Amino acid sequence: MLVLGIESSCDETGVALVDADGPGVPRLLAHALHSQIEMHQAYGGVVPELASRDHIRRVLPLARQVLADSGRALAQVDVVAYTRGPGLAGALLVGAGAACALAAALGRPVLGVHHLEGHLLSPFLSADPPEFPFVALLVSGGHTQLMRVDGVGRYELLGETIDDAAGEAFDKSAKLLGLGYPGGPQLARMAEFGDATAFDLPRPLLHSGTLDFSFAGLKTAVWTQARKLGTEVCEQDRANLAAATQAAIVEVLLKKSLKALQSTGLKRLVVAGGVGANRALREQLNTACARRGVRVHYPELSLCTDNGAMIALAAAMRLQAGRAEARRDYAFDVKPRWDLAAV
Repeated sequence: MLVLGIESSCDETGVALVDADGPGVPRLLAHALHSQIEMHQAYGGVVPELASRDHIRRVLPLARQVLADSGRALAQVDVVAYTRGPGLAGALLVGAGAACALAAALGRPVLGVHHLEGHLLSPFLSADPPEFPFVALLVSGGHTQLMRVDGVGRYELLGETIDDAAGEAFDKSAKLLGLGYPGGPQLARMAEFGDATAFDLPRPLLHSGTLDFSFAGLKTAVWTQARKLGTEVCEQDRANLAAATQAAIVEVLLKKSLKALQSTGLKRLVVAGGVGANRALREQLNTACARRGVRVHYPELSLCTDNGAMIALAAAMRLQAGRAEARRDYAFDVKPRWDLAAV
């Protein structure tokens, strides 16, 4: 079974082809990605209308590239999958419309996929794939969640953010420090040259007794410190504040993840989503989990951000597990807000 996946939830257009022949984990044949970062940099963030228009320009050329790279023909595709939500409504509609049009032209079934389920399952495409059950730390854009995962489509929410997510805390703090878009990676790079102990920043909900997250208070604290430094701040002070911000976010993610592992009794952790590429987070998780005999799994770095491979994979794994049925009516809708636990 060949599954073509299309991702267009925000500012990356991704297309991929996976082979789900047989009982094992589907195999990635080819994937292609176009990032809109350069286009949105002038505005300091994603402009939804521009994002949607760019998806329209990119999706079919990327599909042709993936088919050429995989050595497969469009007529060989068995299922077309797309990101149904969550995400930007206009951007989602582009991918949904393209997928349903392709499927209708081929006479093949189509399947809408949850964006976060794609992230959650993406480590199965890595060189060290996980096994069920596991605890998943999902840190993607506006989402920060801890899930217990017992199988495909068997997800229990353990904790989630009640305001800003970790990715938002990185990006908004970076903006307060005068860094460009995308802010998170730039803040992480600056943090390498700073002293994380130079500023005493809060760790919201760290000792709340729950597995929920809150990063809005941290963002406010960064704003307060940035104002105190003033407009003539030296680069070392900026680097120190960046390091302190990253340390606060990482500590909360680390300790909440360890608490989730302890409460579930599981010995396997999956970290997925864009923030999962953060080097400090990976290093501290690897050290702490090794000490506790816990295996940690990540997607390949190239698959941490939004991509079509995770969408094709999630669709294939759902179909293999009998947790979804691809349809042929080709009517579509999108879900800009969509609870993963309800999938």
